[in-house]
Amino acid sequence: MIKTLLCLICFFISLLSLSQQTNTDSSRNLSEVVVKAFEQNKQLKQTSAAINYIGQTQLERFNNTNILPALNSTPGVRMEERSPGSYRMNIRGSTLRSPFGVRNVKIYWDEIPFTDAGGNTYLNQLSYYNFNSIEIIKGPGGGSLYGAGTGGVILIHSLPAVWQRGFDATALGGSYGLFNTNLQVRAGKENWQNVVSYSHQNSDGYRHHTSMYREVLTWQMKIVRSKKEEIKLSVLYGDLYYQTPGALTKSEYVANPRAARPKAGAFQSADSIKAAIFQKTILGGVTNNYRISDHFDNTTTFYGAFTDLTNPTFRNYERRSEPQWGARTIFRSTHHWNQSSLQIVFGSEFQQGYFNTRDYVNKYGKPGDIMTNDYIRPTIFSLFAQGDIQLPKDWDVTLGLSTNLTSIKINRVSAPNFQPINRKFNNELAPRIALSKKIIDNFWIYGSVSKGFSPPTVAEVLPSTTVISTDLQAEHGINYEVGIKTSWMRQRLYTEVNAFYYSLKNAIVSRKDASNADYFTNAGATKQKGIESQASYKFFEQRHAFVSGITVRISHTWNEFNYDEFKQSTTDFSGKQLPSVAPHTVAAGLDINLKQGIYSDLSYYYSDRIALNDANTDFASSYNLVGERLGWKKLLTKKMQLDLFVGGENLFNVTYSLGNDINAAGGRYYNVAQGRNFYGGASLHFN
Repeated sequence: MIKTLLCLICFFISLLSLSQQTNTDSSRNLSEVVVKAFEQNKQLKQTSAAINYIGQTQLERFNNTNILPALNSTPGVRMEERSPGSYRMNIRGSTLRSPFGVRNVKIYWDEIPFTDAGGNTYLNQLSYYNFNSIEIIKGPGGGSLYGAGTGGVILIHSLPAVWQRGFDATALGGSYGLFNTNLQVRAGKENWQNVVSYSHQNSDGYRHHTSMYREVLTWQMKIVRSKKEEIKLSVLYGDLYYQTPGALTKSEYVANPRAARPKAGAFQSADSIKAAIFQKTILGGVTNNYRISDHFDNTTTFYGAFTDLTNPTFRNYERRSEPQWGARTIFRSTHHWNQSSLQIVFGSEFQQGYFNTRDYVNKYGKPGDIMTNDYIRPTIFSLFAQGDIQLPKDWDVTLGLSTNLTSIKINRVSAPNFQPINRKFNNELAPRIALSKKIIDNFWIYGSVSKGFSPPTVAEVLPSTTVISTDLQAEHGINYEVGIKTSWMRQRLYTEVNAFYYSLKNAIVSRKDASNADYFTNAGATKQKGIESQASYKFFEQRHAFVSGITVRISHTWNEFNYDEFKQSTTDFSGKQLPSVAPHTVAAGLDINLKQGIYSDLSYYYSDRIALNDANTDFASSYNLVGERLGWKKLLTKKMQLDLFVGGENLFNVTYSLGNDINAAGGRYYNVAQGRNFYGGASLHFN
């Protein structure tokens, strides 16, 4: 690990020595990016929070099929893929309670809550092309405006800030049967904008039994009714299928990492029981932005969604029907006087689901006798308020507070004389206070204290064991954070460092029974310390030079996450390292652009070894990844640009597991990621 850091530091310093004093064009660096987080619409460097921003430039450094490598190149975030189409999102250790899927992270697609009323997010229902930029608010501080949660908040922006009529078309092919295509059409006029997108992706997969197929169709319309009002309509339909190969033991992983889970004891192989996910989602939302006065405005969103999911697994055959609806409203008031200003934000959010989950015996991929039939009604309601005061001498104070009500009603109609269960988690206050100060030009320092609160999700109260949890409690904790954000050398160098200490009580963690079915328990207390840092440097950007631009990026994450107090039966895990968290990760990138339109995006990623169980007796090995994308952009006309590209990932063919099954019975931890793979494609952009 030390050698890796030294090599990267030397590489970064050597590139700095090549810097030239030249003019830059209008393209934005990280220091100039404006983020929407906390409804403040400030430049990233001025925000008093740890926020990762991933823009179109960072997304396009990799292949056009997955946002994972772009997110993992930022500090404090680890997106995992257990198999193609199966994602987990780890923000500062949040996957501790996520054996699969995305939990304990609140996600918004534009203004629409994309995390459902049950606390689950079908992030895999979005295609790569549904992301124009991403903001990641790390830690529990986002709870002051975005409801309950201790992991963080992700804001997805699907459309560019500036709308232009035209179209984009992309086609891509690659290793292991990969094929990807996208078509986006932008029609209308400035006060009546329409964007329709269709994307398709399929692949055979690297491992056996990992085929994947996805189609996503979206329509987004914006009507500008007047200078005071605009209405947005968003519709999404997604059809997703992917096979689930199952995790391997260490001996199976070493012998043949590309194999699917074989038959073991009473459990059949992944292939024979046809383990897979069949998932369809439709979502529609309407957002109204209305300026009540010069100092007061409102944004209100209503949405409805329906997900139909079928999941043949090793233990059962599950069918889920999940209709839901919700609303979110935000009022903003801004006032200025002398050298000060005050912004007040307040509002509420409501979500309710009407879920039905049925588990059957899995008869080789077909439903057999019914085991359980549950009707579930999750409800989430939150009220929030925030004040942001900008004072003379460049002081900024933010005070936020939310109160949250969560309930889960369960009625098991398949069990005679079953008494319906109603779990309530009431009136938890989540305050946040943040203070920032500009020390000198382009140098900000900030500190914050926030409380996080996260009740159990539906999948945790009703886990895959089908045993309803009646004693699982909400986790909560206090996060302390300090950081600096700086930009130098005429905005070409941006650096950011933050340190945090998070004391979490009643931490929800996942367990597996002897059959490897998941269940959840409260783990006493954890202590989570970390330092996250990143830097980006644009050496120069001179359109008419032979080398028209060089940019280097580097990020590092250090985590020390341990159980503080955790005993299970007679076993004491206090002091043990939290599983699923790498103590160190490093990401780096070097982008070179030539006058002729040729470009090169070189990427590097290092992950330290990861504990696989609470006892810390098993670890996943550390690994290094290298990727490269080469391309050529050519203006065919004044309005049309062609982009031809080829690339490769995991170029040194490293065998590693990207989505480990934590605390798995029998040591069945490993889900191997793709080996060396290549891709190539073309994009046509017309405005």
